[in-house]
Amino acid sequence: MQAIRLSAYTLTSALGSGLDAHLAALRQQRGGIVKKRWETVDFDVCIGEVAGLDDVLLRPALQRYDCRNNRLAQLALEQDGFVASVQAAVARHGAGRVGVFLGSSTSGILSSEQAYRQRDAQTGALPPGHRYRETHNAYSVADFVRQFFALSGPACVVSTACSSSAKVFGTAQRMLAAGLIDAAIVGGVDTLCLTTIYGFSSLQLVSPNPCRPFDSERDGISVGEGAAYALLERGDLAQPGDILCTGIGESSDAYHMSSPHPQGLGARAAMEQALRMAGLQAADIGYINLHGTATPSNDAAEGAAVLSLFGQQTPCSSTKGHTGHTLGAAGGIEAVFSVLALREGLLPGGVGTRQVDAQLPCNYLLQTREQPLQHVLSNSFGFGGSNCSLVFSRVNA
Repeated sequence: MQAIRLSAYTLTSALGSGLDAHLAALRQQRGGIVKKRWETVDFDVCIGEVAGLDDVLLRPALQRYDCRNNRLAQLALEQDGFVASVQAAVARHGAGRVGVFLGSSTSGILSSEQAYRQRDAQTGALPPGHRYRETHNAYSVADFVRQFFALSGPACVVSTACSSSAKVFGTAQRMLAAGLIDAAIVGGVDTLCLTTIYGFSSLQLVSPNPCRPFDSERDGISVGEGAAYALLERGDLAQPGDILCTGIGESSDAYHMSSPHPQGLGARAAMEQALRMAGLQAADIGYINLHGTATPSNDAAEGAAVLSLFGQQTPCSSTKGHTGHTLGAAGGIEAVFSVLALREGLLPGGVGTRQVDAQLPCNYLLQTREQPLQHVLSNSFGFGGSNCSLVFSRVNA
């Protein structure tokens, strides 16, 4: 694989908007998960909510896309000078040579949930202002971002549950390698909705308290929302200090609709493929950003896979204790967390985890520490055994 340069990147989550807010939260080991009643949910739920989305106004020309998901998409785009970076790439390559590949699990489904509450009492018709194509439709967020930048290159949304916005790195890499594009906007956007909260609650996968990844008493996820983007270009443009995506591993074990293989075989296959593509050995990885959902079975399976490949030495942690599980956006958000770890030499200590499960004797970090890093691995594993691991590397002088 030819390495891919991350020319720009940004993220927005319950921790705040932009990179600086997230770096501060990582250093302080501060989480953004709170317990509250949300929307019409009739019980207290711990969520990672992005502040201020109800007040975000989309650009006038894009009002037809108005929904919670696209508001978050725009809010995140406007951080860290990302818009200017994309505009510069468009000037270099042309609007038809920049792709848009984003991950999302539920898109703007909240808009349809709200619309159903406003159906005509006699006919059952949805309100005339409801625009399914531009909001609830799975392609909505890629269409919105494409229109935001007036792009005409290829675009798609990947929806493979929690691996969605990690797998888009692979989509972009293949498009770049095929010569179809010269740059790509990748990442993911997912927002809170009733379907997610009630759905995961019905599966008994939601914790009544802020989640505790890899903890001996972990009991479920905290649902979060967030968005992350990276602008990808060919690695031959890289300069010393830049960050490259050097390895991408994808696997599908299809063990069960919602449970991973208990030995983590699919997870291990994805990690091995990412290492092989990067030309690295397990010992070369200085930090692993775990998928770490805080459910008993998922953490056990991932822990087994990590231990079988890396042993007990490689430092690792899950940042879902900071943000909650952002579902289709998790892969992109945690990719950017991994890039920040590389850039800053910062190994995040897990938030919420008090006592690491003795059955998972990984080198799980309970305290944030600083040390130089050369290569990091980010894991994203979704329902149905859709797995993706990414390797990021720092360019030396």
